[in-house]
Amino acid sequence: MTKPCDLSAIDARRLIGTKVLSPVELLASCLERIGETNTVLNAVVAMDEDAAIATAKAAEQAVVDGEELDILHGLPVGIKDLNATMGLRTTWGSLIHKDHVPEEDDSMVANVRDCGANVFSKTNTPEFGAGANTKNMVYGATGNPFDPDKTCAGSSGGSAVALAAGMMPLATGSDYGGSLRTPAAFCGITGYRPSPGVVPATGRPVSLNPFSVIGPMGRTVADTHLLLCAQIDQNKHDPFSSLDGLVIPEVLSGIDLSGLSVAISTDLGCAPIDRDIARIFEERVGKFRHVFAQTSDRDPAMADVHEAFEITRGVNFVGAHRQRLEKHRDLLGPNVIDNTERGLEYSLGDVAWAHTVQSRIYADFIDLFDEVDILICPAASVSPFPHSQLFVEEINGEKMPTYMRWLAMTYALTMALPAACALPCGVDHLGMPFGIQVVGPNGSDALILEVAHSLEALLATNPETARPIPDLSKLIA
Repeated sequence: MTKPCDLSAIDARRLIGTKVLSPVELLASCLERIGETNTVLNAVVAMDEDAAIATAKAAEQAVVDGEELDILHGLPVGIKDLNATMGLRTTWGSLIHKDHVPEEDDSMVANVRDCGANVFSKTNTPEFGAGANTKNMVYGATGNPFDPDKTCAGSSGGSAVALAAGMMPLATGSDYGGSLRTPAAFCGITGYRPSPGVVPATGRPVSLNPFSVIGPMGRTVADTHLLLCAQIDQNKHDPFSSLDGLVIPEVLSGIDLSGLSVAISTDLGCAPIDRDIARIFEERVGKFRHVFAQTSDRDPAMADVHEAFEITRGVNFVGAHRQRLEKHRDLLGPNVIDNTERGLEYSLGDVAWAHTVQSRIYADFIDLFDEVDILICPAASVSPFPHSQLFVEEINGEKMPTYMRWLAMTYALTMALPAACALPCGVDHLGMPFGIQVVGPNGSDALILEVAHSLEALLATNPETARPIPDLSKLIA
């Protein structure tokens, strides 16, 4: 029989509303699963059980009293440890803040809490979100639920692992170079990167940078969409925040895939990708491309994307971490140090050039969708690798020029400011989760969510493309 912690967020919330499932029972089940699996996975890094139980009891009483219930009422939600949580330890994965307990929530967390969520835990992340391998000097490494010796990617790795293992029904993430999408692909869950400003990101050191976004994660598209509905807001502290013209449906009903024109790209024309992963992607797409009205194998225009990404990302790192590098170098990990130092080497001319390249990539990407409705591509370039290895050093025998290059399948798209959903699509040649991206232009959030919802239902009908489930008995043992 399914345990409460294994229910989808949609089902759990429905059962709470109909008085079939108690928020206290759901929380207890999540805490039990955390107790069984977190020792080996290290996904949840901070909790306040007493406060969580008190919140669950209050949520239960509200149901009994017949109060109006919000969309996340009684659902335990994990918060990536890059967002401040009132009264709950928040470290950003950094020794500098290893004992920090915020006095208030950041704006996104406050919105999620106001929608009825039980904000009960923090999930692990690389230091300040720097890197696609979830490990830091405060909490250590987070293991993949399909093989704890392998990485869950990052930087939203703790959230992805917690969801895959059934520790919680919903968790938050964020994405710059692929921090939502790559962990989702590596762990067999769903991660959604919204268009900039859909979920306001306040308190950023470089606010005029639209590349980093906050987004939701769930085991299904519907669950992920549910959390997004709680995160959506308008906040003037984020200069990209605007609800003008934004229409996100309250409930996903799906879309007729047979009416869509789809671009299929194995490597975006610019990303290194493992031969086996490329082969699997093409085989998997071959199982469902016939359902669309038209498909074409074509790549978006991404000339000069790698250097432009490194430069614009360098600006962000210098803005965020230069003073930390000067004052606390001994407490910082290699990713933050390396990115900040490389950022300091760029000139004003380099930065100006990178912005012109990004502007061209953005415009060309928008124009692509005058001809097609969506783009489908892999969500990661390699199979999950040992978390003892900080990053992918070579692909197909070719040495990667930077520690980020293996993430080009996601960061190249970031430069176009897309809406993108990472979906599980079976397992790869090594038996590890394999994922794809459903991508659209800036502002196409409603379309991408509906397409992803319908495509997920189609993939679920085939064992080769259905969402993989980790063997919890092995983790518990």
